[in-house]
Amino acid sequence: MAISFTLNDRPMALTIDEETPLLWALRDTLGMTGTKYGCGRGLCGCCTVLIEGEAARSCQVPMAALKGLRVHTIEWLAARPNNAVFKAWQEIDVPQCGYCQPGQIMSATSLLLKRDKVTDEDIDAVMSGVLCRCGTYPRIRAAIHRAAAIRAAEKKS
Repeated sequence: MAISFTLNDRPMALTIDEETPLLWALRDTLGMTGTKYGCGRGLCGCCTVLIEGEAARSCQVPMAALKGLRVHTIEWLAARPNNAVFKAWQEIDVPQCGYCQPGQIMSATSLLLKRDKVTDEDIDAVMSGVLCRCGTYPRIRAAIHRAAAIRAAEKKS
């Protein structure tokens, strides 16, 4: 039986084993390789996507749990290159190797969907589970603050 959900604002019905993790459905079945495989245990955050606007580790979400839900991936955000998070990431020059960046960006997006103003504590709470091997944490934090400022300016205009 097909699992029906919304993926990147498009209705989707996918016939797949219900226990298949979302990560593998995205990468292997749908060819959407922007969401990265890191640890496979939900510890590194590289595979983060948004489910109903909340950051979620796609390697830990079985397809059965998605019935009727909205999922957004880095490909969805990449189709909106003028969004505040991408602008800030580029201005601050956040990436080094870039492998963790989809998870970092989707986690930051989740935070900014909930809050207009963010504190370092807010950022730490949301971003602490997304590991960066290169240690770009100070730039990530600066970019999230910058993205919040960009969003605030856009709302004023």
